[in-house]
Amino acid sequence: MSAIPAIFKPLLWSYDFDTCDPLKMKKTLIVQALSYGTFEHWRWIRNFYGDEEIRKVLTGIPATEIKSKTKPLIETIFRFSNWNYAPRGARQ
Repeated sequence: MSAIPAIFKPLLWSYDFDTCDPLKMKKTLIVQALSYGTFEHWRWIRNFYGDEEIRKVLTGIPATEIKSKTKPLIETIFRFSNWNYAPRGARQ
């Protein structure tokens, strides 16, 4: 298992950092890094997971999980535009 860099500790404050597994926590790490991290966090997730895997995670989550202010930058850097918005007025 590859260790998560210490720079992620502030982003994973509610987890036992020493037991965090970057493979099992892929979605959490990507979402936290993109919403609350710095470019250093972004660089690490990009190197560790790759752009295609990041796009897969983003496609599978509600668009509201990512801070709206970061979406334009994510779209530019990761060439992503397939946000998962829930339709308004959808009946269940």
